[in-house]
Amino acid sequence: MKADNFNLQTYLRRIGFDGKPRSDLQTLTELMRRQLFSVPFENLDVQVGKGVSMDPEAIVEKIIGRGRGGYCYEVNGVFAMALEALGIPYRFVACRPMTYPVLRPRTHMALAVELEGESWLCDLGFGSYGIRAPLRLAAAGSEIRQDHDTFLLERSNEREYLLKAWVDGAWANQYGFDLWPQQWIDFVPANYLNCTHPEALFVQKLVVVLHAPDGRSILVGNRFKRVRGGEVETRTIPDEEIGGLLRSAFGLAVDESWCLSKREFS
Repeated sequence: MKADNFNLQTYLRRIGFDGKPRSDLQTLTELMRRQLFSVPFENLDVQVGKGVSMDPEAIVEKIIGRGRGGYCYEVNGVFAMALEALGIPYRFVACRPMTYPVLRPRTHMALAVELEGESWLCDLGFGSYGIRAPLRLAAAGSEIRQDHDTFLLERSNEREYLLKAWVDGAWANQYGFDLWPQQWIDFVPANYLNCTHPEALFVQKLVVVLHAPDGRSILVGNRFKRVRGGEVETRTIPDEEIGGLLRSAFGLAVDESWCLSKREFS
């Protein structure tokens, strides 16, 4: 994944990485966590009817140039550009979201990374209960603790995997995937569905998630949830205060007057 306007050092400054990046697991983990903690998962463009561009240069300009976030194709896409710049092998994989009550197509994107003789699942764009560090595929069948979250990767055969998260005292399916490599162009129809279909979550509601080392902040519609160290705070945000919350809680470069009724942002 490449873009003519992508610069590794500018990306590293955007995510707050101040070390010397290398093609190793430590760097992979640090890059993933730094990006998760600084680049929000968000669908503002869909909410204002602009849609989401799959042009790599547009993604770089949006996330790195304008201080915005994005959903799976965008945040995983810019992460893939960093891996490409570092010479870390990866492939895009298509995932079937399992959080809906009905069967869904494979509309989610994640990355399978090959490093230090192991295969790793990396995903910076699954929202509330996405993984928080590279997940070793060989660990399938074992519970994996990442900060305050616990995950389980099940393997049904040589290629098929199912990611689960421990949510409210039970295992909750997140998404299924296999390791068949996908091309960037393969996700263009899925992006169009997520941008335009009336039943798509991103069309129906504003969704913003920003992870932190000890939890996450989540905004769905007007409902804000802040999770820190197992403590949960929830409140309803008036329309006129959403713009300010997007700036203060999620670090998004939007006008403080932004709200669902005005639909204005930088």
